[in-house]
Amino acid sequence: MLALAALIFGVVYILLTLVVRALMQRHRTGDTGIRYLSLPPGSTQWWSHWTFVIGIGLTAIAAPIAGLAGLAPIRMLEHPISQGLGVTLAVLGILGVFIAQLMMGPSWRIAVDEAERTELVTTGAFGVVRNPIFTAMATTFLGLPLMLPNVLAVVGLAAAVIAMQIQVRLVEEPYLHRVHAASYDDYASRVGRFLPGIGRLRPRLPDS
Repeated sequence: MLALAALIFGVVYILLTLVVRALMQRHRTGDTGIRYLSLPPGSTQWWSHWTFVIGIGLTAIAAPIAGLAGLAPIRMLEHPISQGLGVTLAVLGILGVFIAQLMMGPSWRIAVDEAERTELVTTGAFGVVRNPIFTAMATTFLGLPLMLPNVLAVVGLAAAVIAMQIQVRLVEEPYLHRVHAASYDDYASRVGRFLPGIGRLRPRLPDS
């Protein structure tokens, strides 16, 4: 049952936060907001994107299917309490990703286009942490392996976390500094990266 539930959650996550959100963005702005199709192969962002795709594929799709096919869970990680917690985290994470995506409004994008300048969103969930979408993603991809702790789910979780760290630290933060300069620096010095108060950046000194 948990393997089937994990697969359903994984499919819902992909449909809601990618397909539905992109269609809503296109209806509102005439643009889907999806930029990863034009990423230069071999770039940092290209690697982070495909590492995240692997993480999603393993955790949300391959692991549940393998569980349904009989792949045994990692016994030391399997417990009714952690599995119940996993269900809760997966549901809250999926809803959190979608809600945070909606809070970005027209600025929502999947992947960064260096030529674009979008509005800096600092209100709502973005006033609590700078990357609430990634925080909710991490919640989702922690919940799924807790529900079904097989080796594919655990490897997928690791890949997703690595991809999120690369995307945020090496792609999005430098981009936002270049585009919004002091406004972003002030925001990043006050608001934590993934958790409240944790990962705040020191204000940058003006170039001499």
